[in-house]
Amino acid sequence: MATTASLKLLIDSKGQRVLFAEADKDFVDFLFNMLLLPVGTVIRLLAKEGMVGCIGNLYQSVENLGYAYIQPTTTRDTLLKPTFSSNLANNVPLLLPNIKSSKPQGLYRCSYGCSSYYTNDPTATCPGCRHAMNTTATYVNPPNKVSTTSSAVNEGGYVKGVVTYTILDDLTVTPMSSISSITMLNKFNVKHVDALQEKVVTVGMNEGVELLKASLQSKTVLTDVFLAQKIDLSF
Repeated sequence: MATTASLKLLIDSKGQRVLFAEADKDFVDFLFNMLLLPVGTVIRLLAKEGMVGCIGNLYQSVENLGYAYIQPTTTRDTLLKPTFSSNLANNVPLLLPNIKSSKPQGLYRCSYGCSSYYTNDPTATCPGCRHAMNTTATYVNPPNKVSTTSSAVNEGGYVKGVVTYTILDDLTVTPMSSISSITMLNKFNVKHVDALQEKVVTVGMNEGVELLKASLQSKTVLTDVFLAQKIDLSF
């Protein structure tokens, strides 16, 4: 599984802004995978000091709360280290630190065969017969609607890999076309074409965390992350 992704930026060197970027499947899969991150995981990745608003205070409140105040049926890690469902899509680049729940979750059913109830906690009690729900249940994926003869079945991730994607500074993602690129240049009111420069950057875990943070705080994510790193615009 990839730990880096490549991104081609189109930079307005006079305006000091990223107009848009060209990316392949790997980077787009990474962006879309951020939608699966639980809030608790986001706070851990960015640290409480990096959060906007008061949500970081809630996290710290749970950290500081004594065990005497926590329900015996749960733990603080349920809130502080929620499960990250990255397994919903295979082969998504690991561009964020691999933070996992301290307690892997499975699926369990009643040990006496009650089929109406399932849980992700093997210490739970069946509401029907009051027996332990500690028998492992197997989750079955629905039938794949895509033909198994298609090579796209084995691609993993969320989007198809035969397409190049355009990503705007505000992280709007669309399939790339030459017509849309020209339209965007007109939209950005670019008056000096000679000021436009291309730059290929490698996105690793540091950039992945910065992208996550900027996506929660800004409408100019690519500019904030990549131009703030003082990219060398001399070619």
